[in-house]
Amino acid sequence: MSLIKNFDIAGSAMKAQSVRLNTVASNLANAQSVASSAEQAYKARLPVFKAVLDESNPLVPAASVQVVEVRESTAPPFMEYQPNHPLANAEGYVFKPNISLPEQMADMISASQNYASNVEVMRTSRDLMLKTLRLGQS
Repeated sequence: MSLIKNFDIAGSAMKAQSVRLNTVASNLANAQSVASSAEQAYKARLPVFKAVLDESNPLVPAASVQVVEVRESTAPPFMEYQPNHPLANAEGYVFKPNISLPEQMADMISASQNYASNVEVMRTSRDLMLKTLRLGQS
């Protein structure tokens, strides 16, 4: 595999991790929101990735990664009894998103580390290409 292909693979992975970080940020920003019904409650966003194969070279396991879609969680929201809350329903409950802050933080750390790893892949590939070019100078 050529070093130039490394840029395509790492770049697609960086885009995917960027989407992942944005969905985590959206989930964290809405984690404490409340609604008056389960239907109106914020639903966590979850990106779905897909490995894209290089059809011209079946020996290469994957050529890039792609975000297929961003799904909404199907987990039911939390019900919390707050009868004095302005958004409480007739029974006195408000609905909060079923978002686990520790899980979201772990996902954010994982995504940022994956992003940084792909930046390092690009840096190393660039350095190797520059060293290869310098071989002809001496």
